Amino acid sequence: MSESEASSRTTAGDEQRSRSQGDGGGALQSEHGQTTIGEGVVTKVAGIAAREVPGVHDLGGGAERALGSMSQKAGMGENRGQGVSVETGEKEAAVDLSLVIDYGESIPRIAEAVRNQVIKRVEGITGLTVTEVNIVVNDLYFPGDHESQEESRVS
Repeated sequence: MSESEASSRTTAGDEQRSRSQGDGGGALQSEHGQTTIGEGVVTKVAGIAAREVPGVHDLGGGAERALGSMSQKAGMGENRGQGVSVETGEKEAAVDLSLVIDYGESIPRIAEAVRNQVIKRVEGITGLTVTEVNIVVNDLYFPGDHESQEESRVS
């Protein structure tokens, strides 16, 4: 193998390793120790990233949203992990999302945008490689739905 071929292979390998570590600034294991990312961290990052995409109204199914709303009103925490399930390993993460999409939006377009945003954020913040982002669209949000639900609870 010539020197230029070896150099090109080394550069390609370095680029692949860099991509596999995301934009998070380096490996999760170094000569000085190991960093472990908890599933709760990945869950929060993925939930926030999904909500950043225009056209995503909310995360979670109907029961999850109702429970999350009640617990949030009771001051029992935030709902950033609602509708998000993750599995993490030492170097990889898989994400499952349950979404409510605004009526009139293209579900395939929103799903792809969410997938890209979640991968970008999780890999960039945690350094884990996202192997898959599975999406279930549970509901569509129609403008005025929330107000009519609130009025029916009051009466």
